[in-house]
Amino acid sequence: MSVVRRRFRVLVLLPPSEGKAASGRGAPLKPEALSLPGLAAARDAVLGELVELCAGDEEKAREVLGLSEGLRGEVGKNTELRTAGARPAGEIYTGVLYDALGLASLDAAAKKRAARSLLVFSGLWGAVRVTDRIPSYRCSMGVKLPGLGALGAHWRTPMAAVLPEAAGDGLVLDLRSAAYAAAWRPKGEVAGRTATVRVLHAPTRKVVSHFNKATKGRIVRGLLTAGIAPEGPAELVEALRDLGYVVEVGTPARAGSPWTLDVLVDEVH
Repeated sequence: MSVVRRRFRVLVLLPPSEGKAASGRGAPLKPEALSLPGLAAARDAVLGELVELCAGDEEKAREVLGLSEGLRGEVGKNTELRTAGARPAGEIYTGVLYDALGLASLDAAAKKRAARSLLVFSGLWGAVRVTDRIPSYRCSMGVKLPGLGALGAHWRTPMAAVLPEAAGDGLVLDLRSAAYAAAWRPKGEVAGRTATVRVLHAPTRKVVSHFNKATKGRIVRGLLTAGIAPEGPAELVEALRDLGYVVEVGTPARAGSPWTLDVLVDEVH
């Protein structure tokens, strides 16, 4: 296949990482400067309740956030979200997927593609670009806040209003885990050009966390580095195979449904 290179018009949906880098000493959060301003009111509601929760009964906050005794310090960190230093989200999120993606080591052109195409979903922020400056925090999409309720449900309405426009008219590559996918499911015409990717351990045909996360990071890096812009799911399959991946395709049962792509791996090194 001759890979077509054009303006990179792919929206990549990523999960966050549980572990996060320290906030650092930069200027504090400026909510009005975050991308996707249509999510501002929903962000403010989560931020306000999270800070209030963590500034009150520490044991209650730890229970609501699902934190172990060893992560007690995360409660205190959340009380300082409005004043803590902020860094680009691409520096805050760490872990297997982000290590494999290696944003900091991309060349200048690939970094520009990442800035406009990568969207990280979050229980606190809804979704942010990797260039958005945020503080380190702890609040997964699975959390149920006492006032707002389940965050997945909280985000559905504002996401449904904002994300179709963010998706533009190009491919949507969905690499999110189930909890984050519940916050926004592409519908209609957008769904028809969405590809959801699973990474399976080839010998067992099971999802294995390390294989899954590392391979997803490598896939995104490969597309960004090569500047490959598939027009849709079918072209993505060809592009991934050209990059050396073994891909099995589950085409949609009906028009207007996402494609499911299984990437099979033996090992990750």
